[in-house]
Amino acid sequence: RMSRHAQQLRDHDINPCVVETDASRKCMDDNNYNKDMCTAYFLKYKSCRKFWHDIMMQRRRNGVKPEMPSAEERRKMLESMG
Repeated sequence: RMSRHAQQLRDHDINPCVVETDASRKCMDDNNYNKDMCTAYFLKYKSCRKFWHDIMMQRRRNGVKPEMPSAEERRKMLESMG
């Protein structure tokens, strides 16, 4: 059974970067943990985290709850950006 924290990390409503996390892990597994082979995945993960962190901080400043948009809301936001 997964810990509560592990479950939250798998929850698309809480963690906007599940896909990027999984891709990074898979790359590491596939490349025998040679980080140099996975730089592009790490950069995608890092920019995903930064992007959604900035949105969350903006929402917090504006008093918007929840601070992290749901998976559905995030999908719509990304679609509207092209």
